[in-house]
Amino acid sequence: MKNYPPQFKADAVALYESRPEATIRSVAADLGINPETLRNWVRAGGVSRPRGRRTQEPALPPAQLEAENAALRKKVRELEEEREILRKAAKYFAGETPW
Repeated sequence: MKNYPPQFKADAVALYESRPEATIRSVAADLGINPETLRNWVRAGGVSRPRGRRTQEPALPPAQLEAENAALRKKVRELEEEREILRKAAKYFAGETPW
């Protein structure tokens, strides 16, 4: 069994605390230690997070989602139009050049 210095343990727990999206397993892999070792240090440090895979963001109101979807659809239409223009231009210039 390895003995880790107290500063390393404290830094490992602090790293876990500072990355809310990270799991104990991912932080342990980054540090090259066993996940159960880090889990024990986190428990001993009194760090707690909500249970579950990820904390969920509050849902946006339907009106806001509809407005965002409308804006995104408009942007998609614009980009498709631009792509079509560029495709036609490339086709035109490719046919015009004698090789």
